[in-house]
This record gives sequence, C-alpha cells and structure tokens, in this order.
Amino acid sequence: MILNFFITIHFFDILDIFLVAFLFYQFYKLLKDSVAVHIFVGFFALYLIWLLVKALNMQMLSLILGQFMGVGVVALLVVFQPELRRFFLMLGSKYFSQLSLLHFEEFLKHGHTKEQDKEEDEVIVEILKAVRLLSKKKTGALIVYSKHLPLMTYAETGVIMDAVVHHETLVAIFFKNNPLHDGAVIIHKNKILAAKVVLPVLNEIELEERFGMRHRSALSMNIETNVPVVVVSEETGEISIAVNKKLIEVSKPLDLREYLKK
Repeated sequence: MILNFFITIHFFDILDIFLVAFLFYQFYKLLKDSVAVHIFVGFFALYLIWLLVKALNMQMLSLILGQFMGVGVVALLVVFQPELRRFFLMLGSKYFSQLSLLHFEEFLKHGHTKEQDKEEDEVIVEILKAVRLLSKKKTGALIVYSKHLPLMTYAETGVIMDAVVHHETLVAIFFKNNPLHDGAVIIHKNKILAAKVVLPVLNEIELEERFGMRHRSALSMNIETNVPVVVVSEETGEISIAVNKKLIEVSKPLDLREYLKK
C-alpha cells in the first residue's frame, strides 16, 4: 500500500509542492518583520477554528464563521496590499528582470555590453565623488541607484529631470538652498531620472535612534523595490547604503563601489 502511494507520486506533484512552499517562504520573508504577520496568524487561527466547527457539525457557528471567512479573504487583500505589492515587485525585479525583452534585445547587440559597463562605471565614479563631497559638508542626501527598474511611480512624486549624472549636479541638487534638495534623487539607465522624490516610509522598521528619517526612507525603498539607496547623514556626514533589506554603514565612499556594481 505504501509502495503504491509512492508510485502514484509524479514529478509534477513534487514540483507543485516545491512551488507552493517557495511562494509561502517568500511571502513569509516579506511578513516576518511586519505587523501584518500577527494579522495573518490571527486569521489562520480563525480558519482552523472554522474547520473544527464544521467537523463537529455545529451548523449555526459554522454558518457565521463561514460568512466571515468569505468576507475575510477580501479584507486580507486590503490589509496585505503593501506586502502583496512588494511580493510581486520582488518577483518581477529579482527573478524575471533578466528575461525581459529589453535585456534580450541588449544581449543581441554585441559590443553594447562593454560600452554599457563602461558608462555604468563612470556613473558610479560620479556618485562616489558626490557622496564624498556631501559627506565632508555634512549635507543630507538620498540617492536611489536603479539599473533595470524605471521606478516611474516614485519618480512622478518629484521633478523629472533626465539629466547627465555628474557629481557637481548631484551636490548642487542637495544644496540646502536648492528647491530640489528635500527628497531623493533617482538614477536610472545612467541618467538622473528625477529629483525631490518622495520615498515610502515603513513605520514597522526598527532602526537605532541615531538613524533619522532619511535612513528609514532608504531602507523602506530598498525593501519595496530591491534597489540600493545611498544615504548621507545631515547630522554626522556618515555614509550608509540600504541593500538586501539591511542598512549598512560604510567608512569610505569607495566601499560603495562594490554594492552599486552588484
């Protein structure tokens, strides 16, 4: 009997279990540091109670809980909207960006890759120069560096620029008397896409007291989009980078190179 059970298991059954487990694991990673995980646990506990009530044939209570569960699914979609958004965005940016038509067309253009790498290196050098100057002057800054995602939803909250990346331009943008200094700069496709951008803020993130709102915004942006965000503290001039859902302090601007290259 046991042998027959294992014989009936096919490859696609194993693949089905693996994919479901993978999706649940990825969703858990998004929820584990969020207040929403407690809501999910509460809803799941109520679901188990509903199954138990149905098994015991308690019709009246089963009917009430059944109606609640039907509405509860819709309520969960509303409650978990930010987490679901981050989940699908993570899938699109992390796992499927290399399969996009844009990347396939670029792959077909032999010789373009080297030129693109050279241009990216030049942009990173300009970012490092700007960060060094901003750090010395203790000028607060937020720089979002996105290679693939256009981030237009975020860019539209600021001022669209489409300007060449130069360290003097970046320093001028974050100059305290500049109308564009309050917010973040998004760099995409080796261009300054936008300035004065409003970044998301996840209140459930726990940070040390010495970190301010810029650091919280940088980490929130990285969690939502999986792109690195460079931060320069206005109080201390210290340099940090939000990457891989962590806020990492860097002692030298050159240390940023490896993070941005990856």
